[in-house]
Amino acid sequence: MSGGVIFLLAVLGPLVLVVLVVWITYNRLVTQRQRVRESWSGIDVQLKRRASLVPNLVETVKGYAAHEREVFENVTRARSAIMSATTPQQAAQADNMLTGALKTLFAVAEAYPQLRANENFLQLQSELSDIESKIAYARQFYNTNVRDLNTTIQTFPSVIVARNFGFKEEGYFEAEEAARGDVTVRFTT
Repeated sequence: MSGGVIFLLAVLGPLVLVVLVVWITYNRLVTQRQRVRESWSGIDVQLKRRASLVPNLVETVKGYAAHEREVFENVTRARSAIMSATTPQQAAQADNMLTGALKTLFAVAEAYPQLRANENFLQLQSELSDIESKIAYARQFYNTNVRDLNTTIQTFPSVIVARNFGFKEEGYFEAEEAARGDVTVRFTT
């Protein structure tokens, strides 16, 4: 090999290596970002499925507990918030509201034995339970993808590529402290 070829390899070799690392890292970041978006879509679908069950559930309970107006209003308000949420953070907040409102609704239902025996109510409750399981799985899948993306964005050499190409960390889908606790129910006369 001549001196010119060796010099050319010495100069181009590291440059090709840097371009290859940037290329691979960029593609990995794009793939992870797409996984986060896809997993968010899974949560969104399940939240909307649950929200579509809510009016039927409310109407069923209303027939037995018409005086619990505030409970119904809270459930309706929370459902509207989920339907209009445009970001994972807004949806998480609305989901926490709806979860609390549904806990209250089911607490009200406990006071009406005829309602708990109603076939329609039992079917809706079963469907809701099934959707809750799917939401829990979708949250876990989303948060795993967010963790992977955020870890990649924070580690070297990915951090350099991420900053230069505008990749940003995503937020986790988390329950608020208030949504984790027990619901307090007060029956008014």
